[in-house]
Amino acid sequence: MILVVNLNASLDKIYTVNDIRRGEVVRAKSVQNTAGGKGTHVANITNIMQEACMVTGFLGGKTGEFIADKLEEKGIANASVRINGETRACINIVTPDGKQTEVLEPGPVVSEEEQKEFLNEYEKLLDDADIVIASGSLPQNVAKDFYRKLIESANTKRKKFLLDTSGAALVEGIKAKPFFIKPNKDEIEFLTGYKVQSADEAAVEVRKFMAEGIALPVISMGTQGSVIGYNGKIYYAIPPVVENINAVGSGDAYVAGLAVALQRKLDIVETIRFASACGTANVTEKESGFVRKEQVEALMEKVIIKKISSYSGY
Repeated sequence: MILVVNLNASLDKIYTVNDIRRGEVVRAKSVQNTAGGKGTHVANITNIMQEACMVTGFLGGKTGEFIADKLEEKGIANASVRINGETRACINIVTPDGKQTEVLEPGPVVSEEEQKEFLNEYEKLLDDADIVIASGSLPQNVAKDFYRKLIESANTKRKKFLLDTSGAALVEGIKAKPFFIKPNKDEIEFLTGYKVQSADEAAVEVRKFMAEGIALPVISMGTQGSVIGYNGKIYYAIPPVVENINAVGSGDAYVAGLAVALQRKLDIVETIRFASACGTANVTEKESGFVRKEQVEALMEKVIIKKISSYSGY
């Protein structure tokens, strides 16, 4: 079973508009409301791929009820802790030039008691999990080392932990040596102070992460693809070019695809191919965090994977 930790879920609202100008009234051509948050996207795609998954995290208020109802509609098991605060909403404004402007709320304040309740539930859920995925930001009042604690618990029980977050939460999480991380180019600069402009430069950072004990580090290069390290080797995955309809959730689709492939015990090349195809398939859909199985299968054949170099330590 794949356990998805979604601490900062959201109601995702996508507004399609002709133009957006400061200080003026903007009328939306269309509005799409979906259950969101990175973990929700991951769970949705895992479910589409017909792998058993369970979502846990925090849900509160009417927005939390909306998300819980959507998970139930899709047949996704949900063990989230109910909180007094209101689950956030996030807005994505899409214009005809393809640009997307996002307004992301910080999330509710989660009390110490609510956090303790979650941790107790998490320890129980770990026993039945094979893989744990923690995706997204932390809500308010949750310490920056919260993911680190979750990783340490998972490592104690020998569960693979996939961490997809940013900022201080990523810095702290890395200290616990998760099985997988997926920083992008901006996050690498935040972590190291160095800009990553090419796959070869990304490979240097991947080597460092492997030397630090992270089994499967990935650096996302956006439309350029991703650089992956595993078992002493480094790979560069180049996705096929597709029409970009909505890129929101494509990173989550990549993580979900990788988890599904790991659950199925595919070899590393097929794992990378599957993850890349899932990430690309999401871009072709209007709904965030959504793919079609037949599209993923078609795209897998078009993913180019190159071996960059062998790894013998850093």
